[in-house]
Amino acid sequence: MRSVALAVTDGMLHFELSVAHEVFGSAPAAVTVPWYDLTLCGPATVSFGPFRLEPERGLDHLQHADTVIVPGWADTDVAPSADLIDAIRAAHDAGARMVSLCTGAFVLAAAGILDGRRATTHWAHTDALAARYPQVEVDPDVLYVDNDNGRVLTSAGKAAALDLCLHLVRLDHGSAIANTTARRLVVPPHRSGGQAQFVTAPVPEHDDHPLTALLPWIIQRLDEPLTVEDLARQARMSSRHLGRHFRAATGTTPLQWLLAQRIRHAQELLETTSDSIDAIATATGMGTATTLRRHFNRTLGVPPDAYRRTFRTRTPSQGGTGAGEV
Repeated sequence: MRSVALAVTDGMLHFELSVAHEVFGSAPAAVTVPWYDLTLCGPATVSFGPFRLEPERGLDHLQHADTVIVPGWADTDVAPSADLIDAIRAAHDAGARMVSLCTGAFVLAAAGILDGRRATTHWAHTDALAARYPQVEVDPDVLYVDNDNGRVLTSAGKAAALDLCLHLVRLDHGSAIANTTARRLVVPPHRSGGQAQFVTAPVPEHDDHPLTALLPWIIQRLDEPLTVEDLARQARMSSRHLGRHFRAATGTTPLQWLLAQRIRHAQELLETTSDSIDAIATATGMGTATTLRRHFNRTLGVPPDAYRRTFRTRTPSQGGTGAGEV
């Protein structure tokens, strides 16, 4: 998935364009693996807001890219041009991975690519997307949707575009490199696509928020068999009260959030150490290799052994028992 083409046309949103260009345009300094070859494709001159740019290639070049990204569409009441729709369909037919950011989902939907699939867009436009394209299963409550094992993907609005771009890096290069990319951008390394688009308080707003101290406390104890009661006791509140705070702050339950952290930690250990699967299961609080494999496969679609073979870094940490041991 090295070649990435941005479909740039009049009326797109510059924030989403900038997000994609920042992520795929150049590798972080610490990353030595081959990075993406990014191309802006569109008509001779493109206007968006007060800006103008001259794409490097025409829209017909989209069909030669591994990944095609459609940035946000400023006026969702205006139909995309026939040239853009034809180019998007040709790229899809050629096997490109199709991605929309924010209201770019309206372009993929107009091209028929989202028919019969789940999709999302900015929460303010989900009703319009569902009404205009009833054959699309619109989910208004997620940050992004990944269909067909990374073949057709859509993001919610604004910051969720960055979540999806980092998800693509994670799919292509693994969790460690995605985390390095996130650190360069000074953003959280991972927010699950299943996290709610709109929550009461996306992050704790005050130092005295009940989760401000609890979340780091959990991260430092992922190897322990924590329960909801353990978390509630540490936070000095009832389990039910803790659940309400978690739902408001993260869009998910305490145990779902905890499992996501365990899986992410397992990804990093698989990529950067030679520890056995049994050792990683212990280090992540999964208990046994069987439990780790079950949750890992269900969450990521591949077993941990296969994930390690795909994303193992060239210079793993010293120690461990050998990558071949499972």
